[in-house]
Amino acid sequence: MSYLRTTLAVTGILATTLALAGCSSSQPMGGMGGMAGDSSSSASAGDFNTKDVTFTQMMIPHHEQAVMMSDVILAKKGIDSRVIELATNIKSAQGPEIKTMKSWLKAWGASDGGMAGMDHGNSGMMSDSEMTGLDSATGTDAARLFLTGMTAHHEGAIVMAETEVTGGKNADAISLAKEIIAAQTSEITAMKEILVSL
Repeated sequence: MSYLRTTLAVTGILATTLALAGCSSSQPMGGMGGMAGDSSSSASAGDFNTKDVTFTQMMIPHHEQAVMMSDVILAKKGIDSRVIELATNIKSAQGPEIKTMKSWLKAWGASDGGMAGMDHGNSGMMSDSEMTGLDSATGTDAARLFLTGMTAHHEGAIVMAETEVTGGKNADAISLAKEIIAAQTSEITAMKEILVSL
């Protein structure tokens, strides 16, 4: 289970950010999935800046790996029902958010982002070897690897979301960042509780 496709897709993030820095920050965008030029959605969405773009570009592959991790654990037998419920909820929440964020990038005229140059340790992203270990593990060992990995993954997402809240400009992106902080903080608490009881 490799997320190589994620890392290959992202070599242009710096160039994209620099290019956007030269653009006016007053460009309109679509709302939650709206397109630029749609006056009704752009009026409610407001402006965006380079931090909004960077946050969105980096959160998409981050979410994609969380969905991938959830798929791995959901495909296994003998997993604690609480872990199954958690993985199902993560997949259900983050899948639609990926689609929403991709629509923003399209409306902003930005590439579909990625994590080039990102420190996987700080972002909480699992390495290829860690993903392989999760894929190979069974039962309680798999559940523990998932919970430990997803806790770190969520912690990285919260840091990224907090950066967006303090530096972003787009109302929809900031709102999503706040939702990520609230939801994933709650899930971290739940995962730690499950871990100690396995």
